[in-house]
Amino acid sequence: MAKAQRTFERRQLGLAVKRLRARLGVSQQVAADAIGRSRSRIVEVEDGTGTLSVEDLATLLDYFRVSGEERETMVALGVQARRRRRRQPYVDALPNSYQRFADLEASASRIDIIEPGLMPGLLQTRDYMLALAEEAEGVLLTGADDRIAFRMDRQAMIFGTDEPREVRIVLTEEALRADLGQPKVMRAQLEHVLDLERPGLDIRVVRRNIRGNPLRGRALVLFGFGDRAPAVGYSEAVLGPSTYYDDEADTAMLARAFDRVWGLALAESSAKRFIRDVLEEL
Repeated sequence: MAKAQRTFERRQLGLAVKRLRARLGVSQQVAADAIGRSRSRIVEVEDGTGTLSVEDLATLLDYFRVSGEERETMVALGVQARRRRRRQPYVDALPNSYQRFADLEASASRIDIIEPGLMPGLLQTRDYMLALAEEAEGVLLTGADDRIAFRMDRQAMIFGTDEPREVRIVLTEEALRADLGQPKVMRAQLEHVLDLERPGLDIRVVRRNIRGNPLRGRALVLFGFGDRAPAVGYSEAVLGPSTYYDDEADTAMLARAFDRVWGLALAESSAKRFIRDVLEEL
């Protein structure tokens, strides 16, 4: 079978297959043997340049011991991956979309993040997560334990490995001054940001009185993959599905917007000095 065009749906399927294979602890060759195919087929699927037939995917899921909702989601991803579509934003309406976000995040070599009024998940302390969950409990979510554990796992995946990765995060002044939970929660959160040093991690702060901010009030995550695959932009919805952008024109525009804010933000020592000033006010 000739290589299929790399689409975002195929990339999602490939990343999910790679995660399930790693969870079982088997090689690409062993997974290929399980469906009677060559190793190159699994390589192409995981790379997002190949697909699996209905029968092969079902056999592979049997081998991976995938059942229930997780299996239904994988089958749906397989259907999407086999379709041809014109280039457009991808709306993830399948269950457990946060897992596919994490798959994409873990595979990226560069991550750019800005969230207005909120500390990005990769920087949050556990107490900060709990305070956020308490605000949303019974309104936007119930039972936050799994979400918190999952977010902690994401942090370990990004910052707890030796894999080279560049992470650029812009904190907004509103996020630093948020009145979230007890004052000790924000104090510990700001101290955590000041103490956090990881290879490739760069944190800046954008003041609220800075003019020319094209992302004012907007959250954005950009995933870069070097020469391996096109960049992907992500926009989270309050309710319902989230949206991904992989068209080059769209991601180039989003990158320009982020780079503009990055250039306007306080860098390194100035950012830390500002965070310390806010900390002293608490």
